[in-house]
Amino acid sequence: MKIIDLRTMRGPSYWSVKHHKLIVMKVDLEDQADKWSNHFPALAEQLPKLLPELGQAPATETEKSVYKHPPLTADQLLDGEPLGHVIQHVALALQRMAGMPVYWGKSYPAHQAGVEFVVFAYQEERAGRVAAESAVQLVEDLSQNRPVNVKAIVDELHEIREDEFVGPSTWSIVSEAASRNIPYIQLKNSNIIQLGYGVNQKRIWATTTSYTSHAGVEVAGNKNRTKAMLKDAGVPVPKGTTVYSEAGLRDAIDELGFPIVTKPLDGNHGKGATIRIMNWDDAVEGLKAAQAYSRAVIVEQFIEGDDHRLLVVNGKLIAAARRTPAAVTGNGTNTIQELINEVNKDPRRGIGHEKVLTSIKADQHTLDILRAHDLTLDSVLPEGQQLYLKSTANISTGGTATDVTDLVHPYNVLLAQRVAGIVGLDICGIDVLTSDIAIPLNETRGAVIEVNAAPGFRMHISPADGLPRNVAEPVVDMLFPPGSNARIPIFAVTGTNGKTTTTQLLSHIVASKGYKVGHTTTSGIYIQGVQLQSGDCTGGQSAEFVLKDPTVNFAVLETARGGMLRSGLGFHTCDVAVVTNVAADHLGMRDIYTVEEMAQVKGVLPRTVRKNGWAVLNADDDLVYAMREKLECRVALFSMDEHSARVREHVGNGGLAAVYEEGYITIYKNSYKLRIDRAAEFPITFGGRATFNIENSLAAALACYCYGFDKDDIKLALRTFVPSATKTPGRMNVYKFPNFEVIVDYAHNTHGIGKFAEFLNATEATHKVGVVSGLGDRRDEDTLSFSRIAGQIFDEVILRQDRDLRGKTKEELKDIMTRGLRLDKQDLPITYIEDEMDAIDHVLETAKPGSVVVLFTENIKATLKKLDEFEARSTVAAS
Repeated sequence: MKIIDLRTMRGPSYWSVKHHKLIVMKVDLEDQADKWSNHFPALAEQLPKLLPELGQAPATETEKSVYKHPPLTADQLLDGEPLGHVIQHVALALQRMAGMPVYWGKSYPAHQAGVEFVVFAYQEERAGRVAAESAVQLVEDLSQNRPVNVKAIVDELHEIREDEFVGPSTWSIVSEAASRNIPYIQLKNSNIIQLGYGVNQKRIWATTTSYTSHAGVEVAGNKNRTKAMLKDAGVPVPKGTTVYSEAGLRDAIDELGFPIVTKPLDGNHGKGATIRIMNWDDAVEGLKAAQAYSRAVIVEQFIEGDDHRLLVVNGKLIAAARRTPAAVTGNGTNTIQELINEVNKDPRRGIGHEKVLTSIKADQHTLDILRAHDLTLDSVLPEGQQLYLKSTANISTGGTATDVTDLVHPYNVLLAQRVAGIVGLDICGIDVLTSDIAIPLNETRGAVIEVNAAPGFRMHISPADGLPRNVAEPVVDMLFPPGSNARIPIFAVTGTNGKTTTTQLLSHIVASKGYKVGHTTTSGIYIQGVQLQSGDCTGGQSAEFVLKDPTVNFAVLETARGGMLRSGLGFHTCDVAVVTNVAADHLGMRDIYTVEEMAQVKGVLPRTVRKNGWAVLNADDDLVYAMREKLECRVALFSMDEHSARVREHVGNGGLAAVYEEGYITIYKNSYKLRIDRAAEFPITFGGRATFNIENSLAAALACYCYGFDKDDIKLALRTFVPSATKTPGRMNVYKFPNFEVIVDYAHNTHGIGKFAEFLNATEATHKVGVVSGLGDRRDEDTLSFSRIAGQIFDEVILRQDRDLRGKTKEELKDIMTRGLRLDKQDLPITYIEDEMDAIDHVLETAKPGSVVVLFTENIKATLKKLDEFEARSTVAAS
């Protein structure tokens, strides 16, 4: 077996609109191509033992509602399952064993014999790819009776999860936001999460937010400063001082007496802290432990009582937990290490942040504590004796938490809220030592011992005992108060032809309404009309670029099939989706072989429209028109046929449509007709000759009308959209020279050149010359069809080559194009000039008076530059 293609989906895609995080793998089964699982007894015998998760169904009700696929059992393996299906389940089970609860997947044969598509969910992208590769190898090894090491795979996946998972605190906020339909993006190479889009975005990093004060974080990070501010405000804090040496430590002990606590001045998460120090030797060890993190060490009185964490969000106490350090209780028989192992068998404990509790690890800090008690890991504790293995009660080091939110005395509630305000934190964790949190702190001789910026949420959302608290809810309430909007409007456009022009028209109309628009096209990424990136920018990353921009309040996104097949959409829902058409183009690429399959790819976009949004569909295209059947959103149709039966039926049922009627762009609404304007008045239509741009104008006008724009505003915008090399590079750019005219366009498939032919046939000229090329990533029949139409519409052709031949040789492309060009005109003059710039130089130098030269260009930027230079020379010569 071998993997011949491995892709990572990060949004709605051809494989699933609902499940966004997917691994898509093509596996060549090679020698095992015709065999199922029952051909290999080892699969049924060993897989269920090696992978206990293999037969596990979704556990929670939420998982059951989302993941409806049954588990894979030994009986099924014995009965016979396709190997692709087995690989799918193994990849999922491996991830679940590493603490990543994923269940959804599917597998099915590819077009090639013996090749399977295996599609499955992932939690962490890198882990998903490792699981894919490991699953294929594991199934092959077992089928060949080779030994396997599942533990090594799961350990690697565990490490990846711990490295890349944003953590339970961050994830709780993200999950709460997602439940409110607030979109999120993880910023590249960081754990910073953007909630919302464009100007409405907020950011979180762990549990710091866009509202977290830098000054507050600085104060909380300096324990001396914190203590001084709290003391001045009447908050009970331990007496203490800061030391830098053993001499200073001795002076501090003389003043404070035992027991004491030592901790680094700039420490966090309990690192380097030692509590309940009762003698000089232990004090020196505590000093050294703290100085591993900070030269300055705080020495404080040890306050008797239990460790409590009070969580304040946006000035209000949200939750409280009593924390207990990692501990074991002796039974008079087992060693301390054996007791630790027994505690770690608790199914609630896992590696890192994987589960509710973290497994206890006997690190150097634990060994130091044992040594202070004259114990080792091999010592046996008397029955009933409890031993704390850590000096702090952090959950991340194996401690436990009990929710006590409902027990907190009002005095202590006010105290916590005052502390958060004094330090200046929007999200604040306050550590309190007290014998009873239900009694005012000043009556129990308790104290506030620390204030934390970015406090962990795990102890509150998943306490070992007591009620779980949704502490993420008030955080999201703070970031997005009721009535605020996290999103920005999104128009998305797809289709075989016309999508770039339609996107540019939409962007112009929206910008004319005063919005700050970000839009993507095959020409680049534009923010408020300024091009920030050039090239084909129609994939998911380009969409995210716009949605991450903090100045944008409206997005218009061209969405091509390549991005959807490569990594999925860069957004989960949109407000309006436009599908211009579906034609035979790019077939045979990325496993899409038929026009019907291409329609399924393009059909992903309208399926992402929000329920009250609009899908704007071409009623003249059978495949696009059929897309309406799978949609839950509202549908609007556009048509170049004013007598379209489909439009009549749609409007008769209360639908909305736009039709090219008697030369007008007309909106059909119920029994009314609202005329936008004569299409010939729009510069983009070249006086009505460019019918394909009338169609694009129909789609754009209808999309904007559906969204709620006034028809007069749409009319004005369409009248002021003037195509040019700057605004619409490579799309119907016309250069009028003294003796001839040049048109630059991007027609690159049969459907596109067919539409262009209608325009050129309506254009008067003494001689029509085309500079054309073939594309190596098209089927031969597509190239022949394209070149045949080119041969029909031109009186002379300059045949060139693209820089990227995309899989074919120069000779192959030259031969196919020449045959196609002369199918209907055997004597058509063809000049072969391989380099595109040389071909343009030739045609400009030899153009006849009154002729029209058409450049179907690949290198748009260089072509337009050359024409600008030629225009400048012509102007100088004329003067």
